[in-house]
Amino acid sequence: MSVLSAPYFHDEAAAYAKLESIVWPNGPMCPHCGGVERIGKLAGSATRIGVHKCYQCRKQFTVKVGTVFESSHVPLYKWFQACYLLCSSKKGISSHQLHRVLEVTYKTAWFMTHRLREAMSVLGFEPMGGEGETVEVDETFIGTDRTIKPHGEKKGRGYAHKFKVLALVDRKTGRARSMVVDSLKAKDLTPILKANIAPESTVCTDEAGQYVHLSREFAAHGVVRHNKGEYGRGPVHTNTIEGYFSIFKRGMKGVYQHCAKKHLHRYLAEFEFRYNERRLTDSERASVALAGVVGKRLMYRDSFVTN
Repeated sequence: MSVLSAPYFHDEAAAYAKLESIVWPNGPMCPHCGGVERIGKLAGSATRIGVHKCYQCRKQFTVKVGTVFESSHVPLYKWFQACYLLCSSKKGISSHQLHRVLEVTYKTAWFMTHRLREAMSVLGFEPMGGEGETVEVDETFIGTDRTIKPHGEKKGRGYAHKFKVLALVDRKTGRARSMVVDSLKAKDLTPILKANIAPESTVCTDEAGQYVHLSREFAAHGVVRHNKGEYGRGPVHTNTIEGYFSIFKRGMKGVYQHCAKKHLHRYLAEFEFRYNERRLTDSERASVALAGVVGKRLMYRDSFVTN
């Protein structure tokens, strides 16, 4: 018996019941009027699975309304399979692999993965760190910006033609936060760091010039000098965040291989989610992802633009 033998991975009615238990832990709620009373489940022979009716606004709905699953013609149990595979694969799973496993078209698999990444994204956040706590900060480069280096043009050295990713890791909680940035200049990064890190925190970075003045903004600033072969002085290091980046890069290069800038924020959300929920089992992690599907409907046309 395997995890994928669970009924909600194969039976549509069981999949609806599972999603209802996650999205409606206290019972059905009408997505149209917000009512929780006078709601009945329709059970006629010609009625679709999972249909409820609100007798306050007289409208019908299923648990998929208002979620990333809304208007999808893919069976819900296949969505559960896709979510589990995406959450349990440490470095991700390609849309080509999903389209073969789920027996859907590649375009469908691609759109499904982007909807699930949207479900994994965090809405709102609290500043990381705090008094006596340490936050590691680092940046990395990925892909090729075709607006700078068009197809066929020699890439050359340096990182100017690559996408820039900034990430933070709170050592106490072990949680990461990452984002795509357009510039690594101090005047552009400092406001981002101030918005994401509590001022009473200790910040650890490498010797990059854009971090030189962080001691003015935070309680303390520890610097590890990689250019001198130094990788740590007691609590002063960036090894945690470099470990996070190693997983991200192995997945982006080995599994996804290519990513346009307009999609990169969702891939970051995927890797960030798996990293932050790494202490959970695969099934628990998939349930947490499914709990995030509400209020994040992603239209096909919207998947081509950033948030």
